[in-house]
Amino acid sequence: MEPFEQTLSVSTEKPDGVSGLNGHFDGMVKRAAPSGAGRATAAAAESQPPGAESGSPRPVMESWRDDRTRSVEDNESSLPSLAAAYTTILRGLGEDPQRQGLLKTPWRAATAMQFFTKGYQEKIIDVLNDAIFDEDHDEMVIVKDIDMFSMCEHHLVPIFGRVHIGYLPNKRVLGLSKLARIVEIYSRRLQVQERLTKQIAVAITEALKPTGVGVVIEATHMCMVMRGVQKMNSKTVTSTMLGVFREDPKTRDEFLALIRS
Repeated sequence: MEPFEQTLSVSTEKPDGVSGLNGHFDGMVKRAAPSGAGRATAAAAESQPPGAESGSPRPVMESWRDDRTRSVEDNESSLPSLAAAYTTILRGLGEDPQRQGLLKTPWRAATAMQFFTKGYQEKIIDVLNDAIFDEDHDEMVIVKDIDMFSMCEHHLVPIFGRVHIGYLPNKRVLGLSKLARIVEIYSRRLQVQERLTKQIAVAITEALKPTGVGVVIEATHMCMVMRGVQKMNSKTVTSTMLGVFREDPKTRDEFLALIRS
């Protein structure tokens, strides 16, 4: 099947317009601590929603740099309760968890699920450490056909497919393997494909401040293949275009043509 026979679900919002949806930013802004008579004014400003104030642009707090929500220690401590939950599921399905073939299944399933969602244990900032380089290069960089495995957050069944990433550097480049690592971190979480696409694009934008970023994901959802409509050959294609990839049709078309080739 040609990968782009489907209609692209295109997201063209600017990074600061999608930050609240992507999980990278909490929407807060950095402000100097108020003092003296300015406390009341500052307190009123704090109560306003982001973007309500007028004046000069404000730096956004990059909470995606601290987005780890699970540790190795958490895995160890939660494993017994997670295995017990799988035992309950087996009983609920009409099985006998004590029969030979299922004796260790709850523990196997629990450790497997922790691996499938290991992206919660990692931070983007750790991946990017020492991998951003100053380079006088302003031509398109593309890494395509990055294998992606994720878990549908609605049914807890697999999503798998390919990710294509392109960006136009602005005097800074990222080690190529790190693009695949960004995909790995965000895909190894409970996801919907639309959010995953946007998270990858925004992470690259915030890390490199490039001229533009394009991300396309084409994937198979087992919730459509194994259950529901049971359409075996269906694929979902999503796209996020930021910067010149959004603003310049020629740049966007060049990117799409190159990932098809």
